[in-house]
Amino acid sequence: MQIGVFLLIKPFSGIEDQLRIAKSMGFNCADITDTNSGGSMLGTAGFSPTISLDDNPFDIKRLFGKYNMKISTICAHANLLDPTKPSRYSTPEIMKAIKFAAAINVTDVITTENEPHTEWAKKLTFEQKAFVIAEKLFEPVKFANDYGVRLLIENHGPVTDKIEGLKLIFDILDNPESLGINLDTGNSWLGGSDPVEIAKVFKNKIYHVHWKDLGTDWLPFRGIKYGAGFSNIAIGDGLIDIKGVCEILKDKDIEYSTLEIVGDKEIFEKSINFLASFGFIL
Repeated sequence: MQIGVFLLIKPFSGIEDQLRIAKSMGFNCADITDTNSGGSMLGTAGFSPTISLDDNPFDIKRLFGKYNMKISTICAHANLLDPTKPSRYSTPEIMKAIKFAAAINVTDVITTENEPHTEWAKKLTFEQKAFVIAEKLFEPVKFANDYGVRLLIENHGPVTDKIEGLKLIFDILDNPESLGINLDTGNSWLGGSDPVEIAKVFKNKIYHVHWKDLGTDWLPFRGIKYGAGFSNIAIGDGLIDIKGVCEILKDKDIEYSTLEIVGDKEIFEKSINFLASFGFIL
């Protein structure tokens, strides 16, 4: 498993600056971390590492190639629980991301449901939420299969943070081969689950990992907050049994994984050394 990085290392910095910094730190692969439809004002001005899904994917591949970096995944984190509307990142953007990935031979696109924001979505039962997510993923999953891409669900919401929620989504969609899991160690723990158990149950469906550890300051939010964008501590320094996850997945054929941490160079180096002890490489 190769260790990559989330391209949000430096605030208010464009994609090329992020790539330059990542390469200087020794990384050889990275996620396309932020994507959008149409144009982005901040992205165009170079203040955000976002990539338009309407851009020429080969231009982005060449930009990564300029720094000898591989694209590990394309992130298409969506809002899948609230009702559909044109301004809400959802099914159409996920399908654009799949098509973008297929054009430049990127295997995996990552999405998730995120937490609900509308009162309508908040009142749904757990089973209804799983159904709403599956409905919004039905066409993207077919699309991914036809394009030879995998769509990976990340733990990042009230349904996907839980083993029973993931099972429900897979069952409703008839367990398609083009649907897998991106295990997020921090998010799943924060949502109240044990990432080690998720790794055990879904080992054959996990194709990417987002690594982050969380400290005691996150304990008051466990089970009530969904998703921690980053960790500011090194892997192995927090409360999460990262070692247990590594032991389960170290013999799984996973090509890429991603560090989701912020901080100084020492935090990154310590995290890399921790993962390297299980045979994972930069």
